[in-house]
Amino acid sequence: MAKSQQTYNKTEKEKQRRKKREEKQKKREARKAEAKERGGGIQFAYVDHNGNLTDTPPDPAEKIQVDAESIVLGIPKKEEGDVEEFDPVRNGRVSFFDHSKGFGFIIDSENNEKYFTHVSGLIDEITETDKVSFELEKGPRGMNAVRVKKI
Repeated sequence: MAKSQQTYNKTEKEKQRRKKREEKQKKREARKAEAKERGGGIQFAYVDHNGNLTDTPPDPAEKIQVDAESIVLGIPKKEEGDVEEFDPVRNGRVSFFDHSKGFGFIIDSENNEKYFTHVSGLIDEITETDKVSFELEKGPRGMNAVRVKKI
Protein backbone atom coordinates (compact mmCIF):
# COMPACT_ATOMS: atom_id res chain seq x y z
CA MET A 1 0.00 0.00 0.00
CA ALA A 2 2.80 2.42 0.80
CA LYS A 3 4.45 1.72 -2.56
CA SER A 4 1.29 2.55 -4.55
CA GLN A 5 0.83 5.78 -2.56
CA GLN A 6 4.39 6.81 -3.35
CA THR A 7 3.91 6.09 -7.06
CA TYR A 8 0.69 8.09 -7.10
CA ASN A 9 2.53 11.14 -5.66
CA LYS A 10 5.29 10.80 -8.24
CA THR A 11 2.82 10.67 -11.13
CA GLU A 12 0.93 13.69 -9.80
CA LYS A 13 4.12 15.71 -9.50
CA GLU A 14 5.16 14.70 -13.02
CA LYS A 15 1.74 15.82 -14.33
CA GLN A 16 2.17 19.21 -12.62
CA ARG A 17 5.66 19.65 -14.11
CA ARG A 18 4.41 18.77 -17.59
CA LYS A 19 1.50 21.23 -17.21
CA LYS A 20 3.90 24.04 -16.14
CA ARG A 21 6.18 23.32 -19.11
CA GLU A 22 3.23 23.47 -21.51
CA GLU A 23 2.01 26.78 -20.01
CA LYS A 24 5.49 28.24 -20.27
CA GLN A 25 5.72 27.17 -23.94
CA LYS A 26 2.31 28.74 -24.68
CA LYS A 27 3.38 32.04 -23.05
CA ARG A 28 6.61 32.05 -25.05
CA GLU A 29 4.72 31.50 -28.32
CA ALA A 30 2.21 34.24 -27.39
CA ARG A 31 5.07 36.73 -26.81
CA LYS A 32 6.62 35.84 -30.19
CA ALA A 33 3.25 36.30 -31.94
CA GLU A 34 2.71 39.65 -30.21
CA ALA A 35 6.17 40.86 -31.26
CA LYS A 36 5.42 39.94 -34.90
CA GLU A 37 2.15 41.88 -34.78
CA ARG A 38 3.92 45.01 -33.50
CA GLY A 39 6.44 44.92 -36.33
CA GLY A 40 9.00 42.64 -34.78
CA GLY A 41 10.85 45.36 -32.86
CA ILE A 42 14.45 46.26 -33.55
CA GLN A 43 16.33 43.21 -34.74
CA PHE A 44 19.72 44.86 -34.42
CA ALA A 45 20.62 47.84 -32.29
CA TYR A 46 23.48 50.10 -33.30
CA VAL A 47 25.31 52.67 -31.22
CA ASP A 48 25.77 56.07 -32.88
CA HIS A 49 28.74 58.43 -32.34
CA ASN A 50 26.96 60.00 -29.32
CA GLY A 51 26.47 56.63 -27.60
CA ASN A 52 22.71 56.41 -28.30
CA LEU A 53 20.98 53.22 -29.51
CA THR A 54 19.52 53.45 -33.03
CA ASP A 55 18.05 51.06 -35.59
CA THR A 56 20.17 52.47 -38.45
CA PRO A 57 23.79 51.45 -38.95
CA PRO A 58 26.43 54.12 -38.34
CA ASP A 59 27.71 56.24 -41.24
CA PRO A 60 31.27 55.12 -42.11
CA ALA A 61 32.13 58.75 -43.05
CA GLU A 62 31.69 59.83 -39.41
CA LYS A 63 34.06 57.15 -38.11
CA ILE A 64 36.93 58.58 -36.05
CA GLN A 65 40.38 56.98 -36.17
CA VAL A 66 42.01 56.70 -32.75
CA ASP A 67 45.70 56.02 -32.36
CA ALA A 68 46.09 53.24 -29.78
CA GLU A 69 49.40 54.72 -28.59
CA SER A 70 47.65 57.98 -27.57
CA ILE A 71 45.37 56.21 -25.04
CA VAL A 72 46.65 56.69 -21.49
CA LEU A 73 45.59 54.17 -18.86
CA GLY A 74 45.87 55.18 -15.23
CA ILE A 75 47.16 58.44 -13.81
CA PRO A 76 49.20 60.54 -16.25
CA LYS A 77 52.80 61.07 -15.22
CA LYS A 78 53.63 64.49 -13.79
CA GLU A 79 56.11 66.58 -15.68
CA GLU A 80 58.55 69.00 -14.07
CA GLY A 81 56.42 72.03 -14.97
CA ASP A 82 53.29 70.47 -13.41
CA VAL A 83 54.60 70.53 -9.83
CA GLU A 84 51.69 71.32 -7.54
CA GLU A 85 52.62 71.72 -3.90
CA PHE A 86 50.13 70.38 -1.40
CA ASP A 87 50.65 71.10 2.27
CA PRO A 88 49.13 68.23 4.27
CA VAL A 89 49.41 70.17 7.55
CA ARG A 90 46.18 71.95 8.51
CA ASN A 91 45.35 74.32 11.33
CA GLY A 92 42.37 74.32 13.65
CA ARG A 93 41.03 74.64 17.17
CA VAL A 94 40.17 71.88 19.66
CA SER A 95 36.40 72.04 20.21
CA PHE A 96 36.19 69.12 22.65
CA PHE A 97 38.61 66.69 24.24
CA ASP A 98 37.86 64.08 26.94
CA HIS A 99 41.11 63.07 28.67
CA SER A 100 39.50 60.17 30.55
CA LYS A 101 38.22 58.56 27.34
CA GLY A 102 41.14 59.68 25.17
CA PHE A 103 39.35 61.29 22.22
CA GLY A 104 38.07 64.62 20.99
CA PHE A 105 37.22 66.80 18.02
CA ILE A 106 39.11 69.49 16.14
CA ILE A 107 37.44 72.14 13.95
CA ASP A 108 39.42 73.00 10.82
CA SER A 109 39.99 76.77 10.54
CA GLU A 110 39.75 76.74 6.69
CA ASN A 111 36.49 74.88 6.07
CA ASN A 112 34.98 74.56 9.61
CA GLU A 113 34.83 70.75 9.25
CA LYS A 114 34.89 68.77 12.49
CA TYR A 115 37.46 65.96 12.65
CA PHE A 116 37.76 63.17 15.21
CA THR A 117 41.09 62.77 16.99
CA HIS A 118 42.33 60.03 19.31
CA VAL A 119 44.97 60.25 22.03
CA SER A 120 47.15 57.89 19.94
CA GLY A 121 47.30 60.57 17.20
CA LEU A 122 48.56 63.34 19.52
CA ILE A 123 52.13 64.61 19.59
CA ASP A 124 51.53 67.30 22.25
CA GLU A 125 49.09 67.32 25.19
CA ILE A 126 45.97 69.30 24.16
CA THR A 127 42.95 70.80 25.92
CA GLU A 128 39.79 72.50 24.70
CA THR A 129 40.19 75.81 22.77
CA ASP A 130 43.90 75.09 21.97
CA LYS A 131 45.08 76.13 18.51
CA VAL A 132 46.64 73.10 16.85
CA SER A 133 48.17 71.91 13.59
CA PHE A 134 47.26 68.43 12.32
CA GLU A 135 47.18 66.13 9.32
CA LEU A 136 44.21 64.14 8.02
CA GLU A 137 44.09 60.39 7.65
CA LYS A 138 41.27 58.12 6.47
CA GLY A 139 39.71 56.23 9.37
CA PRO A 140 36.93 53.65 9.62
CA ARG A 141 34.23 56.34 9.99
CA GLY A 142 35.73 59.18 7.96
CA MET A 143 38.71 61.50 8.16
CA ASN A 144 40.66 61.60 11.43
CA ALA A 145 43.07 64.24 12.71
CA VAL A 146 46.51 62.73 13.38
CA ARG A 147 49.96 64.10 14.31
CA VAL A 148 48.24 66.84 16.34
CA LYS A 149 50.61 69.55 17.74
CA LYS A 150 49.98 72.76 19.67
CA ILE A 151 50.75 75.98 17.83
